[in-house]
Amino acid sequence: MSKSNEQKSNGDPHRLQPGRPVTLSDFSTRGRDFCDDQDAAEAEFVDLRQELIELQRRLYAEGKRKLLIVLQAMDAGGKDGTIRHVFCGVNPQGVRVTSFKQPSEIELAHDFLWRIHQAVPQAGMIGIFNRSHYEDVLVVRVENIVPEDVWQQRFEHINNFERHLSDSGTTILKFFLHISKDEQEERFNDRLSEPDKRWKFSEQDLVKRRHWDLYVPAYEDVLTRCTTRWAPWFIIPADQKWYRNLAITRVMVETLRTMNPQFPSPQIDTMPGDLD
Repeated sequence: MSKSNEQKSNGDPHRLQPGRPVTLSDFSTRGRDFCDDQDAAEAEFVDLRQELIELQRRLYAEGKRKLLIVLQAMDAGGKDGTIRHVFCGVNPQGVRVTSFKQPSEIELAHDFLWRIHQAVPQAGMIGIFNRSHYEDVLVVRVENIVPEDVWQQRFEHINNFERHLSDSGTTILKFFLHISKDEQEERFNDRLSEPDKRWKFSEQDLVKRRHWDLYVPAYEDVLTRCTTRWAPWFIIPADQKWYRNLAITRVMVETLRTMNPQFPSPQIDTMPGDLD
């Protein structure tokens, strides 16, 4: 077991501990290092997803608390696939996905968290961020979009923002989908060779791949400095998609079990036959 792996909690093997430095090379990208039975994993995933569907129904009906899921990854890390598979079958009324791309002119006229705050889930909802406020300490750093003294301050701003959300009834789970550089290359080649995936490939994918070695320390800073008790990070081995889906669903279901949302009491006391 690696040194960093020894620092993780005794519960979920992928949850980081606040205050512990993160070196990504210490963390396996291979789901098979954690589970060697794909068939059993996929069967467990199906069962857990059914439980997730039921728990999400109760969260939506209860209408009091919120769950925010943050997905970050290198390009081709599997954020879209995670959303499609993990949330298949949930009530779409109770889930909102927000993809954060290059900010608009209006968004740039505000502070960097302005557009994020507008997308946080309301009571009863699960909000999913496909990329997030962490782009403002990742992309802006690697591509030198803002000065270092600007993005350095944002780590504290982000921690305080997430603490505010937590104090306001939002449970936050943050997942870094950890893939290898070889796996990214294979997925890029798949995109180029398959007509129904080619549209997802862009020149920016190649630019960011060339910056791989710059993104690694940027992500390590994010995972080290923004792992908190109220907004934990999980490093999910994502080379095998089936394990990625299982690991994330396990965390979500266990979190919702702990939240234990309940259907509210009826607003009026009626019984079958009272409508006659």
